[in-house]
Amino acid sequence: MSPSDQISLSHAARRGRLVSRRSRLRSEAIVRQTLFGTALLSVATTAAIMVVLAIEAFTFFMLPDHPEISLGQFVTGTEWSPLLGAQPKFGVLPLVSGTLLITGIAALVALPLGLIIAIFLSEYAPRWLRTPLKATLELLAGVPTVVYGFFALTFITPDILQRVARWATGEEVFGTYNALSAGIAVGIMILPIVCSLSEDALRSVPRSLRDGAYALGSTKFDTSVRVVLPAALSGIVAACLLAVTRAVGETMIVALAAGSVPQLTMNPASQSQTMTGYMVQIFLGDAPAGGVEYQSAYAVAATLFLITLALAWGGAVILKRFREEYE
Repeated sequence: MSPSDQISLSHAARRGRLVSRRSRLRSEAIVRQTLFGTALLSVATTAAIMVVLAIEAFTFFMLPDHPEISLGQFVTGTEWSPLLGAQPKFGVLPLVSGTLLITGIAALVALPLGLIIAIFLSEYAPRWLRTPLKATLELLAGVPTVVYGFFALTFITPDILQRVARWATGEEVFGTYNALSAGIAVGIMILPIVCSLSEDALRSVPRSLRDGAYALGSTKFDTSVRVVLPAALSGIVAACLLAVTRAVGETMIVALAAGSVPQLTMNPASQSQTMTGYMVQIFLGDAPAGGVEYQSAYAVAATLFLITLALAWGGAVILKRFREEYE
């Protein structure tokens, strides 16, 4: 090969590398812009939701035909009866208490049980058992929530709660609709979130921490509870907060199983209505569009959004406080 041919080949190879580099840079720019646009879309969607809720909630408090509605009465009122009588009551506390009651029951069901299952899957279960068991648990996340609602209505209440109540007290303590069955069903629904994310957090703890604990004479239980669990605390807290936030916003289960009686009570055997359950009731056609009842749903939605925002902010503070990083 002549020197001129070698020079031509060198120039061609250099041009090829240059074209390849430019193509790679264009591809990276397209990917970067796509990711930025996706992130911007999520921020814009959240901002649009906040603006709509703020405008509609402000409209509810400024309705000229109902000057008695005020922010103070809405926040501190203990009666919620917008669809009954000539003098509707718009105190949101009964809806908030119903939401917190069912969320608390769901947390009591899902958080400890999910954490125990996660520790078993991460530290004790053999591989042949861990994979199918985790897949089975994650299948619960794919069950429609309306199925959980019917499950609570047709099985949890009549076949579990009522039988236990008759055996313990000899009386019919639970009616067809009650907060306890709805809370248990919501807890079953959020169980896969707690299990899966907590198990991932536990398995991400470096093996060296376990080996160090074993070298000091710790048992498997001591290592799991006193070493691995604290090391994965930030991930576990994130899983629990995500599950609780999901429980706060649950709709179909509470709409079917909890009843539709808004009352300021912490009795799990009584009927209860959550904020999401009320919004379902309104938007199914029980109130005319544009009326005070219709607008009240936006005020309730804004309250629910603020509660969820407070949970997310508190979670971010907790995660920052307990975050652990390993190399």
